[in-house]
Formats: sequence, C-alpha cells, structure tokens
Amino acid sequence: MADNNQGCKITLYWLEQSRSHRILWLLEELQLKYQLKTFKRRADKLAPKELKDVHQLGKSPVVTIEAPGSSSPLVLAESGAIVEYLCDHFGKAQPSLVPERYVAGREGQVGGEREEFMRYRYFMHYVEGSLMPFLVMTLVNDTIRNSPPFFVRPITGLVASQVESAFLNRNIEGNLTFLEDQLKTAPEGGPFVCGKDLTAADIMLSFPVIAASGRVLKDQKQKEKYPLLAAYAQKLQDQPGYKKAVTKIEEVEGSFSASM
Repeated sequence: MADNNQGCKITLYWLEQSRSHRILWLLEELQLKYQLKTFKRRADKLAPKELKDVHQLGKSPVVTIEAPGSSSPLVLAESGAIVEYLCDHFGKAQPSLVPERYVAGREGQVGGEREEFMRYRYFMHYVEGSLMPFLVMTLVNDTIRNSPPFFVRPITGLVASQVESAFLNRNIEGNLTFLEDQLKTAPEGGPFVCGKDLTAADIMLSFPVIAASGRVLKDQKQKEKYPLLAAYAQKLQDQPGYKKAVTKIEEVEGSFSASM
C-alpha cells in the first residue's frame, strides 16, 4: 500500500454491526495505513463503555489522527464528518471519490455545479438525515416485538405491527422507491448513485443499502420491485475496497456481518 498518510498515524475504532465499516472501506480506498481497534457490542446491543475513553458519546465510528507537530491527536466522530475530512486531506489517492464541482466556465457561480457533485452533496446528508432513522426505528420496533416475556408478546407484537403499518413500512418503501429512481436517472447511466464512478456518497450509502438488502430485498418479489437497488447493493459488496475491509475484519474477528 502506498504511503499516503503524510506522516500521520490514523486509528479507526470499529464496532461490529455499525456504521464504522464504511470508514474502514474508505481507508482502503484512500490507500492509507491505519491501526484498527475492534469492539464487540454488549448484551444489550449498545457499544461498550471503553469507547467513551475515545469520544464522550461512546459511539462508533471514531477516528483519531496523530499529525506531525501536533501536541494531541485529532478526534473525529460522525460518519459524514469523518468521510469529508479524510477525503479533504488524503483524497489525492482516489480523487473520483469527490466529483468535480463545477461545469467548465461556470466556476463559483450559483447553479454552476455539475449534477454528479450535487448528487454527491445531497446523498452525503440524506443517508443519516432521511434513510437511517427509519431503519433504526425498524430495529427498535423489532426489539419491542420480540424482547418482552412470551406472555406479553401478543400485546407488544400488536403495537409493533401497528407502528409498522401506520408509519414505518410506507416510509421505508418511499425511500427504497426514491433510491431506485435515483439509480435509474444516474448520470451516464450509473451504475453508482452519482454516475459511472464510485464516490464517497456510495460508501456512505453502503451500510443502510446492504443492511436493507439483507432484510427487505432478500424476497424475490422485492428484488423484482427494486431491481436496480438490489443490483446496486451487490455492486457495492463486489468493490475491491469493500472486500479488503471485510477481509480485514475477518482476519481480526474471525467473521463479518453487514447486518444492523
């Protein structure tokens, strides 16, 4: 791997079944050297308290960067912020991860941005702002349905089913339909959400899209309803950088799961 670190020591704090795998993939795409520290979830599915020693919120992903001449490490949290910072400072190894911003001759003008860039900017925020909340609510709803003692489950199951039918299902289906349409209209025919090249927005999308493919798109009828999205989920998993990230975890942890 090329030495693109600019003298920096980078550490990723990775948690199983979490958004942190996107950052591991990005580090591979940027051809960076890094230290990997992995953590298991507790019995209650929450992150272990050791992560609070790194960042006050005690969540993952977190990245620390020890830069030459710096008296203390830089601590980065939140997937989107981490992705943007790493691309800003180490993106020369893979410049296509951030699409070129302006149409030639319209640099700096309002409305002069290329479609690829506007999609990139949008999806970097859409993932956590619009898509992930509904998937997390689905996970919480499943816990409400299945966790109580068996003699209470008929009641919690009824409540969970009502939440699904009245709120969750239609919002998740709306987002899946939206993504299917975005892939259908991607510049140059895709196959990625911003066009022909893999971008950091695809890496951001990978966690919810791949997780959803294992829950929602595993049914043949759903695959037929969202064929481009199903193909996109597989395309992401087939990327060399993604495979390298999976292999890295398998070497350390013995196995890897892309589920939530």
